[in-house]
Amino acid sequence: MRPLFKTKPLPSIPRTVWTLGFVSLLMDMSSELVHSILPVYLVDTLGASVLTLGFIEGFAVAAAQLVKIFSGTLSDFWGHRKRLILLGYGLAALTKPLFPLAGSVETVFAARFLDRIGKGIRGAPRDALIADVAPAAIRGACFGLRQAMDTVGAFLGPLLAIGLLYLYDNNLKTVLWFAVLPAALTVVLIVAGLRESRPAAGQHRFRPPLRLASLRHFPWPYWRIVLIGAVFTLARFSEAFLVLRAQQMGMAVAMIPLVMVAMSLFYALSAYPAGVLSDSINKNHVLLIGLLFLIAADLLLARAAAPLAVLLGAGFWGLHMGFTEGILAALVAGSTPPEWKGSAFGLFNFVSGVFTLLASVIAGWLWDFHGAAATFYTGAGFAVLVLILTAFSRK
Repeated sequence: MRPLFKTKPLPSIPRTVWTLGFVSLLMDMSSELVHSILPVYLVDTLGASVLTLGFIEGFAVAAAQLVKIFSGTLSDFWGHRKRLILLGYGLAALTKPLFPLAGSVETVFAARFLDRIGKGIRGAPRDALIADVAPAAIRGACFGLRQAMDTVGAFLGPLLAIGLLYLYDNNLKTVLWFAVLPAALTVVLIVAGLRESRPAAGQHRFRPPLRLASLRHFPWPYWRIVLIGAVFTLARFSEAFLVLRAQQMGMAVAMIPLVMVAMSLFYALSAYPAGVLSDSINKNHVLLIGLLFLIAADLLLARAAAPLAVLLGAGFWGLHMGFTEGILAALVAGSTPPEWKGSAFGLFNFVSGVFTLLASVIAGWLWDFHGAAATFYTGAGFAVLVLILTAFSRK
């Protein structure tokens, strides 16, 4: 029987997207192995306060976001995004030995800062390269796949940390050394496996980042996404606070990385389906689902009385990431001209970076002076505000 409607087959996901997915998987395996035990190392071993932890996390992540505006514009100018991607991942790989070698809070801060600078250098050019090669019909799926593979690495890293902590009798420094190898492999994969088309001669010209005259190239829908992303950042502070919440509930040191495992598992399982779903329905609706997951996570974590409640809250946190991260990137990509995509991602992340520092410092201050529950209740409040902004914004 002949079908009533002829459906055009969807294009396949480009090789470049798959390569960047595997690069993200390896680097996140390395980074999350470190981050799943770093808060405990800072607070328990090095004696840092939770406010100090919040500042370190907020400053490091904010630095990454702020750098993206320059790397994004520079990648538009060069037209060779691979060079900046390699530089960013290479710098992050070089910082990994600094964590086990650290003997003070200041050294950890320097290592974390440089690691996030590397993330900032690579982030906007990587997203812009995906936007360059992704067919419009499957753009959400391409961003979702890259995000899902990134999160598979974030799942495997803490899982590896759990096994190593048991194997090496909770020796945190020894375990941190195992983050070096997968980080080094990302550099090899970029050099050997990542390809990009050469820009036409004279296609790119220099554009200074944050030049006011260039802002007219971005339409209103883009600025709406920037506003929503900024307030959203206040709602989702560093995952380090999830790790500390698990420790506060009495979870054994070797089992604390399970928090990041639970978060990353649900993140990985939801990112690609959410991206595919966003290609067939209004992306705002997918974003709203993610916000509801974030509110549920904050409420669970605020009221947690046992480690199991923290793990459940981390799972909902992962679902919110899966339903929002790739969607926001796809919204930015779909609302800006092709020649300005690197700058658009950079500016979006610049604004997010300012609010990231504010979010983690507020979270750390609330934790130290008003308790852990106040931190998560405040996050839920900001999430409700974003939900209202998203629900009442135009398509």
